[in-house]
Amino acid sequence: MPSAIEQIVDTYVRLKNRRGLDELMMHRQRLAVDLKSRSGYDFNLPIGQIDEEIAIIEAGLSRLKAENSKTV
Repeated sequence: MPSAIEQIVDTYVRLKNRRGLDELMMHRQRLAVDLKSRSGYDFNLPIGQIDEEIAIIEAGLSRLKAENSKTV
């Protein structure tokens, strides 16, 4: 079963919503930067999850780009 982020990205790609994917990416990147700058607690697990989500979003952006180049 796909994760929530995979389902969201798939929906954005299907709807050709580049802006939604870009906003999702920026949000995850801000979260990663924020968590990486903190100390006093081990944030490796959430940082790893966010990095995985960023990779899923990047793959979605690549799929959207490939689909857009096919239709042009």
